[in-house]
This record gives sequence, C-alpha cells and structure tokens, in this order.
Amino acid sequence: MHIHILGICGTFMGGIAAIARTAGHRVTGCDSQVYPPMSDQLRTLGIELIEGYDAGQLALTPDLYVIGNVVKRGNPLMEAILDQNLPYVSGPQWLSEHVLAKKWVLAVAGTHGKTSTSAMLAWILEHAGLNPGFLIGGIPGNFAVSARLTDSPFFVIEADEYDTAFFDKRSKFVHYRPRTAILNNLEYDHADIFADLAAIETQFHHLVRTIPGNGLIVAHQEPNLQRVIDRGCWTPVLWTDVDQGWHAGAGESVFDLYEGQVLQGQVSWQMIGRHNVANAMAALLAARHAGVPLAEGCSALATFAGVKRRMEQRGVAHGVTVYDDFAHHPTAISTTLAGLRHKVGQARILAVLEPRSNTMKLGAMKEALPASLNAADLVFCYSGGIGWDVADALALLGTKLHVNDQLDRLIQGIVTAARPGDHILVMSNGGFGGIHQRLLDALRLQEPAVGQIQPSDRSA
Repeated sequence: MHIHILGICGTFMGGIAAIARTAGHRVTGCDSQVYPPMSDQLRTLGIELIEGYDAGQLALTPDLYVIGNVVKRGNPLMEAILDQNLPYVSGPQWLSEHVLAKKWVLAVAGTHGKTSTSAMLAWILEHAGLNPGFLIGGIPGNFAVSARLTDSPFFVIEADEYDTAFFDKRSKFVHYRPRTAILNNLEYDHADIFADLAAIETQFHHLVRTIPGNGLIVAHQEPNLQRVIDRGCWTPVLWTDVDQGWHAGAGESVFDLYEGQVLQGQVSWQMIGRHNVANAMAALLAARHAGVPLAEGCSALATFAGVKRRMEQRGVAHGVTVYDDFAHHPTAISTTLAGLRHKVGQARILAVLEPRSNTMKLGAMKEALPASLNAADLVFCYSGGIGWDVADALALLGTKLHVNDQLDRLIQGIVTAARPGDHILVMSNGGFGGIHQRLLDALRLQEPAVGQIQPSDRSA
C-alpha cells in the first residue's frame, strides 16, 4: 500500500511514517516545514518528502492519505482530497487499525511525564528481552529513535489527550485501546481545544471505557483522576502514592518501592526529581502487568539513559552548565526546577522560559507562572509573539525577572549575568531559535581574566 502523510514532520506523524515503512508500505509525505532532524530520519528510511501542501500532490495517487492534526480546513491539498472524495484517515486511527489491533498496548497518559514514563516502560520491556515496539513523543537515550515496529506482541505508546484531527475531535488516545494504561496525572491544559478541566476529564473517561476487564490501570492518587475513575471503571486500578498502596520512599537517585509497609524493590539510577520517581513507579507496575518481575524492572532502570530534551545537559562553557527541558506548563516548570535545585544545591539557577505552547500563548496559565519559577535565582523570559504582557504577569518575581522580545538581546542578557558555577535551565516545547548552542557559543567567548573568576552564590 502507498500512503501519503500530511504533516509528516511532527514527532507523532513521523513515528507513524517510520512504522509504516517498516511494515512494508510505500510512504511519502508533506509538511509546511520539512526540517532536520525528522526530515533526515525519514529520508534515511527512503521516504520521499515534499515541502508544502499543494494540490498537485494528488498526482502521486496514493492508496490512502493519513492526516495529521496540524492540517486544517482550507489546506489546499486537504480541500482537493475532500473535493475528489479520496480515501483519508487520521494518524491515530491508521495506527490503531494497522498496528495496535494486533498488540498488547501499554499506553501512558497524563498531563505531565508521558514521554519520560513511556521511555522508561519501553526500556524495562527491552531489558527483559520482550523487544517492544513503541511510539514516543521524544527520543529515548536507550534507543536513539522515537518509534519502531517489532514482531513483539507488546507496544508502548505515549497516549496524548490532544485532539485527533480536524474531522475527529476526540483525544488521540481513545483510538489506542490499551490493555495496560498509566494515568500519571491530570490538570487543565490545551486551552486552545478544551474549555475547562471537566472537558479533559471526559476524554480521560472515554479512555477508561476502552480498557478491558482483564487489563490494568496504574493511576496516581489525585482528585482529578479519582473523579475520572468514579464515573465508572471496569478494570482493576493500582493507585500509586498512597500509604496503604504502592508508594516510594524518600530519595531521588536511590529510592525504595513499597506496597503498604512491605519493601518490594529499590531503584538506583541517574535521574533527578520526585516527578521521575513517580514516573518510574508507574512504569515498573505497568511492566509487571506485562510479565516483567519488579526486581528485573528495577535493574533495568539502573541503565535508563533518559530522554532528549528532558533535563538534557547540552554542554558546559567556562563553568556554566546549560540544560534543555521540554517543560512548558507551570506544574512541569515547578517540578523541573525542584529537581535541578535538589541536584545543584546552593548553586545559582538561571531559568530561561519561552511560553510557546498554544495554552501559554493564550495566557491561560499566566497567573500560575510566577510561583512556578520561584526556585530560580534569575528568570529570563522571551516575550516574542506573545499576546499578553509577560512583564506584568511575572512582576511578582521582582528584580530577578528579565523579559525581552528580541532573542539576541535575551541571550546577551543571560550571558552577561552568568557566572562560573551557574546552571542555565532552558524550558520550551520548541526549538527556541537554537538558543542552547548560541548560549554555549557566547559563553565560550567570555574569557575571564586570570584571577577574576569568583565562586557562584545564590545572591542575584
């Protein structure tokens, strides 16, 4: 079969393209921005890429068009497909019908932690010799690819609550029909498509309705998820972070895992942050449902290599460490900063934020932003393309706040403020203009005179 994918360079649709190619299909695709690294990965697989959405692509005469959720009405290629009554389907539906229908699906849902938890779960299964397929919204360090198809019965998928396509406004995850599901957490997000938290809870309950009675739900104990389950649940639920159920002891780099008061295992690994401890506990319990003993899962996490863009150290220049993180929701910003603070102690943290997500651009979370950034010693926020007053919204941060709508000036301000021993944490769900490398390059030009380097402290 020849499939043509519209919106092929997104992480999810690019993953579908790779999986379809592995399955033996001829795959072509288009996007408005065909760019590395996804374009390079796809071309390596022999996938022809076309820039733009011109209607002339109908001349390729594919058997089926697979539509990404970036495609809207008015798109010239989509309009031509509709006018000529050509066959089309959403990415999640294609994946469900052609791949997941034959698999034991392990789905990871939640507002935060989906990518990291999915990567942990895939690695635990891989370490146990189960050779899982997967589709993850990031690149796990243990695999170096975001998606793969294998002959294993197991498939791990990051289960996103964002909508499926312009013609299917259900959340993507309702298509996946998992046997094992992780519900990490649930908060209000995606203000561009959800009116309120209740609307998201409804979508999560649609997911719960698809999980079989002999399956398993691993859920973090919190009121929002409790409301979802209370609507009706036909599947056993393992609640985590509860004293009489599954919970983790103190610690981050080393922590114990308990069921009630009974010690069940210990994890020693390289990850930081209590949010990652919670992610690990969920992944271990989901893997156990697929047949991986808890002790073997704990052993696997000792060699878990993390995920690109999740507290990824991008480099050190003249004593200043630069990190890249995907955090863009206030809760994720707060937990990411807390994890870094635990790691670096009293060293200064310079938080650099791009409020780029659709929710952030709408200003839906701006009231929660100042508190989420409190753990940073200095805060630099890029305000380019933002329709609300960033400086005013973050004014509670006082003198440690620096806002600029010019990226070059923002970078210069960061470099001028940075001292040897500092940690620069860049948070964005986009490329942020290549700021990470630009910071490292600029820092390397800051040759201090001999004897003038002063130890970093926490005073601004």
